[in-house]
Amino acid sequence: MKYVDEYRDNDQVQALVRAIRKVTTQPWHIMEICGGQTHAIARYRLEEMLPEQVRLLHGPGCPVCVTPVTLIDQALELAKRSDVILASFGDMMRVPGTNEDLLQAKARGADIRMLYSPLDAVRLAETNPGKEVVFFAIGFETTAPVHMMALKEAQRKKLSNFSLLTSLFTVPPAIDAILSDPESKVDGFLTAGHVCAITGNSAYHQLAQKYNTPMVVTGFEPVDLLLGIYRCLLQLENESYFVENAYRRAVPEEGNPAARTLMDETLEPCDQEWRGIGVIPGSGLQLKKTYANYSSREKFQFLPKETKISSECIAGDIMRGVKQPSDCPFFGKACSPEHPVGAPMVSSEGVCAAYYKYRK
Repeated sequence: MKYVDEYRDNDQVQALVRAIRKVTTQPWHIMEICGGQTHAIARYRLEEMLPEQVRLLHGPGCPVCVTPVTLIDQALELAKRSDVILASFGDMMRVPGTNEDLLQAKARGADIRMLYSPLDAVRLAETNPGKEVVFFAIGFETTAPVHMMALKEAQRKKLSNFSLLTSLFTVPPAIDAILSDPESKVDGFLTAGHVCAITGNSAYHQLAQKYNTPMVVTGFEPVDLLLGIYRCLLQLENESYFVENAYRRAVPEEGNPAARTLMDETLEPCDQEWRGIGVIPGSGLQLKKTYANYSSREKFQFLPKETKISSECIAGDIMRGVKQPSDCPFFGKACSPEHPVGAPMVSSEGVCAAYYKYRK
């Protein structure tokens, strides 16, 4: 398949591995920020091809993994109402809340629907005028425009029984938080190609200059990832620190202006809690006041509740690049995809799930 097969070509892979070995003269830690990249690295066992001096760290780029317990509990609270249909992507169904997950609530009779698109939730609202349809809208800048398309479609159809419970994150503030952490080991970043395809690269230029840290826009196939690692190492070895686009076939410098315009119209920055990490200022997106009638938080009153996650789960440290899944006492024992303790074991893009499937 064009644009796939050539980026899985073994000759190109081996040539890049040789180039990486040739250029590396000292230890380096490189973090990929996207869960899709983490999955591909584990699937193709790319870490095992690298020289010992090069260590890969796995960042908080899986939206399922970083959605806080508070929001899971709010989704559960809504799902248990008789006048609500809660809809979301399938990945969210097994993310642990304080006491249960959405799949367990569904088994107990809550009306929870697994959908492939937010636009399906709009159609659900059309066909169920007597129920409030709440779509649990999670994601980074990549999926935010799709959620906003659903909002605009509901507005066009004058649906008053459709709303979004948003859990939307932005990548640059998370990178800023990681690099400002005294425990950070990160020397360079592979930034998420599909996020940059929406946002463009401008925010990353500021971060590269601020922290003297290479930022390489990278794709998701083996050749893409090894090329990103190679270009990042070239910068580090030459003490250069800038944004480099190694995924030009998909990422223009300016991103997607139409998607950004839609986001700018409907969303505004907010402080956002990241599961296992804490609140990162300005790292979230929330609906603007002009769209408050499509916000589940405005339509429903949530009572403050105590939330908790397992005190021994180290998912936050893993996603900050401080620890690896193998450092977790639960990994592969009490925590597995069938019985997840931490959110990174739930999603196929979660680092713990990827390690469990391909490296256990």
